[in-house]
Amino acid sequence: MPSEFESAGADALLERILSSLAEDKAEEVVTIDLRGKSEMADHMVVCSGRSSRQVAAISEKLVERLKADFGISSKVEGKDAGDWVLIDAGDVIVHVFRPEVREFYQLEKMWLPAGGTGKAGSQA
Repeated sequence: MPSEFESAGADALLERILSSLAEDKAEEVVTIDLRGKSEMADHMVVCSGRSSRQVAAISEKLVERLKADFGISSKVEGKDAGDWVLIDAGDVIVHVFRPEVREFYQLEKMWLPAGGTGKAGSQA
């Protein structure tokens, strides 16, 4: 069970990630609370960019901002292809998709509760 301090840090990180995604006009942002469901992270964020170029740009700017604001060196996978970029920021895992790829994998449906829709910035 994470301490109150660790939860506050994860929440601050999540808020910065959501603001970065909003700044770069990421679409259909869904936040999934993983606390108590998985030990890999406290939150998962899934969002879309309109093109491979935007997906790569959203991901690149997010990694830069997390490094500048929190000193976090995030692990990044898939940026070169620009279809699906995974950013591991420790307490928060971020997936940035092109819309067609997101629709194909439907990743958030695996983590949302039955009947959950997950809205922009909402926590499921």
